Amino acid sequence: MNYPVPNWLIIVGGIGQMFTAMIYPYIRHRVFDWYTDVKQLKPLNQEIAKTYGRYIQGLNFSFGLIAILLTNDLQNGTRLALALSGLIAIYWIGKVVTQIAYYPMYEIPQETIFKIGSYCMNILFTLFTVVYAWLFAVNCILYFNL
Repeated sequence: MNYPVPNWLIIVGGIGQMFTAMIYPYIRHRVFDWYTDVKQLKPLNQEIAKTYGRYIQGLNFSFGLIAILLTNDLQNGTRLALALSGLIAIYWIGKVVTQIAYYPMYEIPQETIFKIGSYCMNILFTLFTVVYAWLFAVNCILYFNL
């Protein structure tokens, strides 16, 4: 039994991932004043933190681009589709688990726009998790002939 993920949903997820990549610099700077905190680190640790931030931003953008440009290939049951959908699913599952486990300890600014933005980002992260976990399940079914 196979329940393919609708292409439009994969594309919406891709657009959302690209959006998160583009909005991260604003969130880091305006919402969390991240660079002020990073400046308190030793110079090498500053560069490591900035590099990891760019990695996250680049992965989000790349995953979104892949979803938009290779929509059908992401769910065709090949080993590559299985591996890539599994990788992206684990990435977003990890993000959501981290968000639930650690982020409630910290306060976001109490302005309404930031509260709404926080809820919207959490909805997006959950959407990405569901879409890619679903894609991974579809690829497992196809690849292993379940």
